[in-house]
Amino acid sequence: MASFLPVTPQEMGQRGWEQPDFVYVTADAYVDHPSFGHAIISRVLEAAGYRVCMLPQPDWHDCRDFTRFGKPRLGFLVSGGVIDSMVNHYTAAKKPRSQDVYSPGGRAGCRPDRATVVYCNRIRQAYGGVPILIGGVEPSLRRFAHYDYWEDRVRASYLVDSGADLLMYGMGERSILQAAQALEAGQPLSDTRIAGTCVCPAQPPAEYLELPSFEEAAASKRAYAQAFWLQYQEQDPVRGRGLYQRHGRRWLVQHPPAMPLSQAELDQVYQLPYQRAWHPMYDREGGVPALNEVKFSLTSCRGCFGACNFCALTFHQGRIVTARSGDSLVREARLLTALPGFKGYIHDVGGPTANFRHPACPDQLKRGACKERQCLFPQPCPHLDASHRDYLQVLRRLRQVEGVKKVFIRSGIRYDYLLADKDGAFLSELVRYHVSGQLKVAPEHVSPRVLRAMGKPPLQVFQKFVDQYQAANRRLGLKQYLVPYLMSSHPGSQLSDAILLAQYLKKTGMHPEQVQDFYPTPGTLSTCMYHTGLDPRTMEPVYVAKSPREKAMQRALMQFTAPQNHALVRRALMEAGREDLIGWGPQCLVPPQEGRAAPRGGKRSDGEGRETAGPARAKGRMSGKSKPAKGGKRKDVKKRR
Repeated sequence: MASFLPVTPQEMGQRGWEQPDFVYVTADAYVDHPSFGHAIISRVLEAAGYRVCMLPQPDWHDCRDFTRFGKPRLGFLVSGGVIDSMVNHYTAAKKPRSQDVYSPGGRAGCRPDRATVVYCNRIRQAYGGVPILIGGVEPSLRRFAHYDYWEDRVRASYLVDSGADLLMYGMGERSILQAAQALEAGQPLSDTRIAGTCVCPAQPPAEYLELPSFEEAAASKRAYAQAFWLQYQEQDPVRGRGLYQRHGRRWLVQHPPAMPLSQAELDQVYQLPYQRAWHPMYDREGGVPALNEVKFSLTSCRGCFGACNFCALTFHQGRIVTARSGDSLVREARLLTALPGFKGYIHDVGGPTANFRHPACPDQLKRGACKERQCLFPQPCPHLDASHRDYLQVLRRLRQVEGVKKVFIRSGIRYDYLLADKDGAFLSELVRYHVSGQLKVAPEHVSPRVLRAMGKPPLQVFQKFVDQYQAANRRLGLKQYLVPYLMSSHPGSQLSDAILLAQYLKKTGMHPEQVQDFYPTPGTLSTCMYHTGLDPRTMEPVYVAKSPREKAMQRALMQFTAPQNHALVRRALMEAGREDLIGWGPQCLVPPQEGRAAPRGGKRSDGEGRETAGPARAKGRMSGKSKPAKGGKRKDVKKRR
């Protein structure tokens, strides 16, 4: 019978092992569930016959904990966790977070900053030249010279900084097995040419493209933007070319991206013998909170051709979507019904974008994603396959599984893609069966200038979806809401754009409780804009709000109804020359400053020379009005579509 992989020397001995092949060091608590990268990679290695011991959240203050299992036969695997360790530790305002849902009991402080680098340093201290392979989100998005928001400077590749031998980027099921075979054969990892990896060889391959060096990218924002755009254009497993970047006297070489797994391969990954639980050693602390979000959910797909500029998925999972078969998802749904605590509700059937279930067009698997255009932006490509038929069939089958009462969709829905499907069956069944009172959508903004910088569709597209969603609810006699995700201070957004968004919220009656400052994380086009002030696609200047004062004003405008925000909103309106929006009139966002008396007769000026009887209030439910989400915090930006 399958069990958790060993976490102590005693458990390793119980399996009859004298030495592991790999020790897997992870900054997350050990949860053996396929939503956690360390669970997938360790089970893939186990299925291939390798002995893997798990070292979750080791004490990094010295090297003793890293010697727990002795020196592994083949090497150490190191991951910074499901979420980048810096994002895990700090808010967009660079303030420490009080909770870490990937640690036992949600306790903060169980991992260091830049965990991948710190762990590798301790391993080197303990074992010198032992092979070290790094992977996961943290190094994947830092494989080249990259802008570090927390230090406000350009840092070197994580492969160079960590002193590791191999960096695996993207989804690593294939690359880890090929690397293990190379180690078995005694081949130096620096000499390998494994797709989806980076190495530091003596010389780069002659046919690869050279990027501006680390030193050039650190010294010149234009050089940084040029380097980023070359990386972005070659991030394709079919047509992408190898790249290299000089770091001092060393060469950082990226081999082309790995092809996504086929449907059969993806199905196989998800039927490995996961325990679907946190390790029992965490029981006394109440377990690992992150599991509760995914325990009764199904991962349907990988990859995303939405390509929002603020999202790192292009650099990690890629633009070519692959999906599990309906049979695989039904098998897992039946498995969920037998788990303790299952109450009949599948919480999600999705992925990076729930309603992406196949490549954007048939040519992508043959020619790759287009180099010079996006699939959905600025409008859907004429070759786009927008059919939701396969997803709809999967959802229908899941609804019929014995023991399943409801199947919900909680991953983001890409509404412009939904509208491109002229068959209205999916929207109708989505509203009837798969919304738990609220549907998450991500318009992000309303300003044409900001939406272009984000790579998001224009406001008219969102409004068309709102209208159709509300019409479907009326036809079905349902009262369900939209939960819009909105973002402030994205590159391109000036105070005038934030005011435009506030006016739209006022007009429609939306009162968003979940708002997000733009967070410049490594690996996104928007972060390149933030650092350089340039759009790397055109090299044209882009306005960037960087001062905490302006960021606070843009954020306050998104929640202008909150009394604690009134002073900031008034200040923003005065700086933008929009005093006409201060007052009591129906168009005004905030009342005048406290202490300002109303005109005689009890009437107040609306700021435009008119008089009103009092504060204006929204009448009825305006189109697109959202009900506040229940509990919880907004998930990381890179998961929103």
